[in-house]
Order: sequence, then structure tokens, then C-alpha cells
Amino acid sequence: MLHQPQDRRAFLIASAAGVAGYSFGQPRLAATDRSSQPSRANLASEGGPVAAGGRAKSVILFFLCGGASHLDTWDMKPDAPAEYRGPFSPIATSAPSIQLCEHLPFLSKQAHHLAVINSVGSTVNTNDHHAGYYYNLTGHVPDQTFKSLGNDRRPYADDWPFMGSVVASRRPHHGALPSTITLPHMPSRKPYTRPGQFAARLGVDFDPLYVNGSVETPLSFQAPSLTLTGDVTKDQLQSRHQLLNQLDQARKRFEGSSKVEIWKQHQRRTMELLIASETTTAFDVSREPESIRDRYGKSVNAMSLLLARRLVEAEIPFVTVFWKGNDKLKDKCKSAGSWDTHGNNFGCLKENLLPEFDRAFSALVEDLAQRGLLDQTLLLVTSEMGRKPKIGDPRSGGVAGAGGVAGAGRDHWTHCLSVLMAGGGIRGGQTYGASDRFGEYPADHPVTPADITKTVYHATGIQDLQARDSQGRPYNLLDTGDPITALF
Repeated sequence: MLHQPQDRRAFLIASAAGVAGYSFGQPRLAATDRSSQPSRANLASEGGPVAAGGRAKSVILFFLCGGASHLDTWDMKPDAPAEYRGPFSPIATSAPSIQLCEHLPFLSKQAHHLAVINSVGSTVNTNDHHAGYYYNLTGHVPDQTFKSLGNDRRPYADDWPFMGSVVASRRPHHGALPSTITLPHMPSRKPYTRPGQFAARLGVDFDPLYVNGSVETPLSFQAPSLTLTGDVTKDQLQSRHQLLNQLDQARKRFEGSSKVEIWKQHQRRTMELLIASETTTAFDVSREPESIRDRYGKSVNAMSLLLARRLVEAEIPFVTVFWKGNDKLKDKCKSAGSWDTHGNNFGCLKENLLPEFDRAFSALVEDLAQRGLLDQTLLLVTSEMGRKPKIGDPRSGGVAGAGGVAGAGRDHWTHCLSVLMAGGGIRGGQTYGASDRFGEYPADHPVTPADITKTVYHATGIQDLQARDSQGRPYNLLDTGDPITALF
């Protein structure tokens, strides 16, 4: 049994080691100590599983990877000069106070469910993706290492935790499946994994389970941690697990190693998932009626939102959908095929990004509302940044202009972005805050990603954010920001 071929021996570590960020860089503090990774029981004793007050039993975070243009979606500036406003026009919606881009016709019919926050200032010292991810996913301002290391800045074990991991840490354990699930990919391609999407200092118990999807086969989702390779059965798996336990006991000299302790947590977590592999039926979107699938659309992002709805029905507390880019759009948009529209901003939005988003997200809102699940499910649409208000991106050879040519892109802009919310007790049909006349900076009721994150915690009823460090000292998981209670 000790000399199985590599593909047999690898089954136990299929994705747990990869999903939790164990190999993504070294900690700067002694945060990998087991004492710094509180158990669910310890966290529950800090503030209870869920504080009273929130309606949201689940959260679906739809993250538009690349940096979605706020000016061309839900914070349009029709009275600004042409070099700012672009060629798109706003349209009326089902909510008198909300205007959306003309290329969002499906979502305009669901606007009475939406709250649009147009005054999020999330300036970071790099004005780039890595720091933008971190700030908007954790609520914490990125530290100096993001500036000194740039895209080489790996996720650290002592980073501040992802908001989904915080929610997971405050909720009772959901049987075999983790309390936070991320799909259809882990941004971004290694070694440039984006910081901020992991539990970090909270410990690997609260890391998301990553479920993989592909552009080519959008109906197929796979959680590698839930897959047994070869002819390995559950009985064989349990037998090998007993052997591993015996070997662990024979290695007491390693008991003080923090990396070994993290490895044990990965093993335990993977075992739980593998033994309960029948739960993978939750990931089978092909079970949905074809009419439902057609309403969402055919893309992997659309099917990811449909899967998110299925996971909400399964009472998973936090589901993240990271927009998966299409390689076919790389040259057209001068990007990785997602919302990073350095070139041909308007052509890429009109012909590709907005139609796909419009159909899929509007379907999710409509679907949840019809099933009576919207009030208990908070929807959050955000990104790592907005786009530069003045058209023309030097990176793609562009100059100011409003046409659909390749050079008419928008560069990075972390100084202002818009966020959509719906459900979970949010009062629909409203706009909160405003940017200035060019969409460059927040002007009315400015908020930060910390305020957005605190609003998520408020919606889910989480009030106590106390945790303990490796020395047993209490600290606050997010001591800045306030929930936007006016939204509720």
C-alpha cells in the first residue's frame, strides 16, 4: 500500500492543497501556528454562530474580474463631454431612480430589486488588480508589500481574510460541504494568484472550496476535492486514512511544525469531502430544465450563477462567482478576455461582456425572486476597480475618442467604482451616493470597500468580529467601516 503509483497516491491531496493557498508564498508572521487558526467552536464562542438582525441566510458574490467600467454600466454620465461619456445611452428601468446602460435591457426589468451604490472609493497605491482584489474582497487597505512586489505579491498566511471566509467562520458547519464555495476558477493564473480570496489568518478550515468550470464545457463543474481517481473506493480510502493516522503518530518529532499542522488540516478537510462525494449532485446543473438554462444563457459564467442558485437552495452560506474570461477576447479587448478593457472598450462591452452579464445576472435575480429566496439571499456585484473616465488607453495605443476602434479603451481606475446589491433585506429600486460629473471620484455619500464589507456582515447578521491571534490575544477582523444601513 505504501508504493502505489503516483496517480493513486495523489488522490488524497487532489485539490485541498491547491485550494487553500498553502503553497502561495510565505507568511510574514507566525500565523501558520495552529493556535492562530481558531476552530469553529472557538469562533462561535467569540460571537455566536450568527448575531440577530440579518435576513440573509446566504450571499452570492458576483465578482467582475478585470475591473468593470462603472461609466458604461450603472453610473453613466450622459451630460459629460464625449471623451468621458462614450457612445452608450442610459435607459429607463422598472425603478424610477435607477438608470442603466442601454445594453442591459434584461436587468432594467429587474431594477426594482436593485440597490446601486455609485460612490465607492477604493484607491490603492498601485492602481492595479492585485491590490484591488485584496481591498474589495477583504475590506482592508492593502499594505506596502503590494506596492513593492506588484504582481509578484503572493497571498500570505497572515493576510486579512476574505469576507466569505469570515461569514463561514460565523456559521455552523454545513455537513460535508464547506460554508463557502468559489467557482468557476481561482483568479488568477499561477503564479499570479490574487490575494484576498482566502481565509488566511483565520485558518484553512474556512478557505473556500474551489469548483472548476470551463468555457468549452459550461455544463460541467468539478470539485477536485470531491473526486476519487482510478478504482479507489470509500472503504479503501478510509483504510488508507487509518494508516495515515498511524504514520502521523509515529512522527511526533514533527508535531511542532506549523506546516505539518496545516497539512493535517488539508488532509482532514479532503477526507471529509471525499467520503461524502455523493454531494457532488449539487454541482450538476444539467439537472435543471433546459428552459431555465436557456434563460440564464449558455456561458460558463451563466451556468456558474445557476449553480450558485442551486447552492443557495442547499443552504451554503457564501458562494462566490469569479467572472471567467474568454481567451477569444484577448486581442479584441487587449486584456485577459474579461472586464479589463484596455482596448476596444465599447465594442467588447456591447458585443460580448454586457449581453452575457445582462442575461445571466437578471435571470439570477428573477429566479431567486420567483422561488421566494431573494429576501434571504444577498446578491453583491463588484469588481477590483472601475475604469478610467477619460477614454483612451496608452497601453493599447489609444487616444481619447468614443468610437469602437481598438485603441478606444479605458485604463485602470481604482478611485471610483459602483456596486450592485439586491435581496437579503436590501430595499430595491434605489441609488445610494453619487460620483462627480465625470465619474472620477465619489462626491455624495462616499463609502469604501470596508463599508461594503460591513454591509455584507450586517445583512448576514454578523456583529461580533472578534478573533484571537497566535498568542490568544483578541483582535478585530475589520475595525474600519460601517454598514450602509440606509440600504435596508
